Amino acid sequence: MDKFSFLNAVHPSFIADLYDKYLQFPDSIEPSWRAFFQGFDFGIENGSLEALGIEQNGVEIPGDVLKEFQVIKLIDGYRNRGHLFTKTNPVRERRKYIPTLDIENFGLSNDDLQTTFKAGEVLGIGEATLEQIIKHLNSIYCDSIGIEYMYIRKPEEIQWIQDKLNINDNQPKFSEAQKKHILKKLNEAVAFENFLHTKYVGQKRFSLEGGESLIPALDTLIENAAEKGVEEFVMGMAHRGRLSTLLNIFGKSAKDIFSEFDGKDYEQDIFDGDVKYHLGWTSKRTSDSGKEINLNIAPNPSHLETVGAVVQGIARAKQDRKYKNSIEKVLPIVVHGDAAIAGQGIVYEVVQMAQLDGYKTGGTIHIVVNNQVGFTTNYLDGRSSTYCTDVGKVTLSPVMHVNADDAEAVVHAMLFALDFRMTFKRDVFIDLLGYRKYGHNEGDEPRFTQPQLYKAIAKHRNPRDIYAEKLFKQGIIDEGYTQKLEEEYKNKLEEKLEDSRKVDKTEITAIMKDAWEGFHYAQEEKMMEAVDTTVDIKDLTEIAEVITQLPKDKKFLRKISKLIDARHTMYFKDNKLDWAMGELLAYGTLLKEGYDVRMSGQDVERGTFSHRHAVVKVEESEEEIVLLNNLNGKQGDFYIYNSLLSEYGVVGFDYGYAMASPNTLTIWEAQFGDFSNGAQIMIDQYISAAEDKWKTQNGLVMLLPHGYEGQGAEHSSARMERYLQMCATDNMFVADCTTPANMFHLLRRQMKVDYRKPLIIFTPKSLLRHPKVVSTKEDFAEGSFQMLIDDTEALKRKDKIKTLVFVSGKFYYDLLEKQEELGRKDMAIVRIEQLFPLPIEQMKAVMKQYKNAKDVVWAQEEPRNMGAYSHLLLHFDEAKNFRVCSRKMYAAPASGSSVRSKLRHEKVIESVFSTD
Repeated sequence: MDKFSFLNAVHPSFIADLYDKYLQFPDSIEPSWRAFFQGFDFGIENGSLEALGIEQNGVEIPGDVLKEFQVIKLIDGYRNRGHLFTKTNPVRERRKYIPTLDIENFGLSNDDLQTTFKAGEVLGIGEATLEQIIKHLNSIYCDSIGIEYMYIRKPEEIQWIQDKLNINDNQPKFSEAQKKHILKKLNEAVAFENFLHTKYVGQKRFSLEGGESLIPALDTLIENAAEKGVEEFVMGMAHRGRLSTLLNIFGKSAKDIFSEFDGKDYEQDIFDGDVKYHLGWTSKRTSDSGKEINLNIAPNPSHLETVGAVVQGIARAKQDRKYKNSIEKVLPIVVHGDAAIAGQGIVYEVVQMAQLDGYKTGGTIHIVVNNQVGFTTNYLDGRSSTYCTDVGKVTLSPVMHVNADDAEAVVHAMLFALDFRMTFKRDVFIDLLGYRKYGHNEGDEPRFTQPQLYKAIAKHRNPRDIYAEKLFKQGIIDEGYTQKLEEEYKNKLEEKLEDSRKVDKTEITAIMKDAWEGFHYAQEEKMMEAVDTTVDIKDLTEIAEVITQLPKDKKFLRKISKLIDARHTMYFKDNKLDWAMGELLAYGTLLKEGYDVRMSGQDVERGTFSHRHAVVKVEESEEEIVLLNNLNGKQGDFYIYNSLLSEYGVVGFDYGYAMASPNTLTIWEAQFGDFSNGAQIMIDQYISAAEDKWKTQNGLVMLLPHGYEGQGAEHSSARMERYLQMCATDNMFVADCTTPANMFHLLRRQMKVDYRKPLIIFTPKSLLRHPKVVSTKEDFAEGSFQMLIDDTEALKRKDKIKTLVFVSGKFYYDLLEKQEELGRKDMAIVRIEQLFPLPIEQMKAVMKQYKNAKDVVWAQEEPRNMGAYSHLLLHFDEAKNFRVCSRKMYAAPASGSSVRSKLRHEKVIESVFSTD
């Protein structure tokens, strides 16, 4: 019996669907079909169909069935590899790929071109000749748009994409009015760059020339997204084309842009500003149908892809605050450069966040303005992957490669991307292949490094003129139409230029002003003011009741039950509350007052050191219980998420979240303090400098576990010296607390003021369970944050104090233990809890108070070149006369040997108590 006889009664569309399934999940296919597909693929790869068993077994597959399947294989070839053979590169020859899509590679020949195949039904065109099928496939997959999607594992998404592509053979179909609008936006992009080129000769502007079709594409995206219910857009992009986007999409005044080009000083004295193509903007735009849209473009530094993480955080904050049940109403858009998206690791980190509970934003539209060169580096030297967008395949996102010279194709691809995002709430990538007309900036000479490419670019017409000629040939516009458009637009720019030159100074507008209504900028004097962080002890007790009792109807691990019971005892019986209770009560009181709290980082739910347990799991079901979300009455939301193993991306995300939600206590915790160095770019470019550069406030809290307990170089120091070196005037708070109550009041202070500053807290490890690191409930209810904690015992005998020791953090308890062991009554140990702004006046008052202390010591467990010592020298003149007790200078923060580490530690302690 013919082993392939079952093929006779099968429709080609069934074979096609089954073959797609076989390619992804071969083991799920019935064995006879699997043998057929395996044999056919083997035969194709080896240039022979003998592998099907035709000759060996004397069995013959029906010829028409074989031909139908060969056509199906051809269709599959286009779907999988058509993007390699597109007309998407406007200025270069495309690389050659083998095998090609020639029909001979699929067992077909020119003799089959006029044969009718049922396989055409797979494409939605019904029975068709092979010639018609090939024409259809070329139109869909090999024209100005190439699409990659066959790696997607969800059949419903693949089917949706294929149905979408079959409409008009994946070709744009716009009305005359729509075509004229595309031309209008293209003209704005081209004319704006030409205007700047003539008015500001040689000035950096990172022009969009070669990628002007981005402007009609963004315009179409915003208009159509508004029709689909999107209310807020959050966008991030690097320099290339940013000024044109601000003007022609976001509606920023040309007058303001020209003022920035003229290099005028700023209206604000306490604001240093940034280059014009880094600044953010917020505006409201009314769509053509009358719908109001809120547009935000985030400020960004020269670390190009950093802003991608920030955009995700801003979008998520808006979703959490206003659109919890309709997250698709906030649309993140990230515009990349080709070299940056391929070369910068944060892109991968952000892409990996896309579907995670703590970080997902309902799908981002990624657009690459692909210049095919990075500064002076050719794309062949800039990546190993075929495409710069191959990172998108990590999350099985569809990727479209589009010829930037074909404006209609670009707009068409953007509409596809929008529909996919709104339907599936997933990321989609558009690779806009164009070129860069000038060098990296307008003063550059690109022919030094790409002479052949720039010879071709010099002769190449811009996308507006190419499109105008197309519309002229279609009879849609007349000969003088484009020139008239350009003259009208340039006349408007001339008026704005004249207006700008009547003004002496320029003013930078902060982004998201609505979200920050009621907040003010604060200078150092205000930062040093005392803040009321007291709470009613009844409220404290109510919160303690909730967070120290597990649900009675659920079973928990015995250790968890014991831990929660211990918390109940420490509050209601012993009145000795540890660090974890102090932290949780701070969150609870803020939640009860209506603030939201968000915390993320590696293992934060339990806490790296198993102290927090803000999320507990039911033993059998692993159901998550978050006690802080069960407070009585109306409360804020408590969000806590274990993050992916990322610092750079996650800190960027949480920074963006805090930027958009000032009434949320937003916290990122490092697993160990020095792990934050993976996010150093965020710390340098945003956390320490953003208010000064971009007029943006941010209240992000960073918890950095710090302390020398012999755990090696990477688990000891949070590198506080780096943060302290970046401290200036009023840019952030830095603290190193020693009591649960002080931590409680510090976190509360962060939200109780009418301004926001980043807060860096060096948090403990061994102190989490230290018997002396406890506070009473009264300390929480009645106290306040103490920037400096005096030695209460020494105060009783202040005239007898001969040695005054200033110290910060965990080292205090090591010194205290030694002091008690030695019985030293002539020493005062004073804790500096806030390292910046440094409580200088309080420190001076302490020194005056212990007037007989001729020996004034700065003690730190870190090496001399690390820790806070150099910071003291910069900010406290008296520190130059201190006796310094520390480890010697070292390159690594600590020894890897616990024995050596202990010896060094003891040596520092001994030096503090030395009488020599």
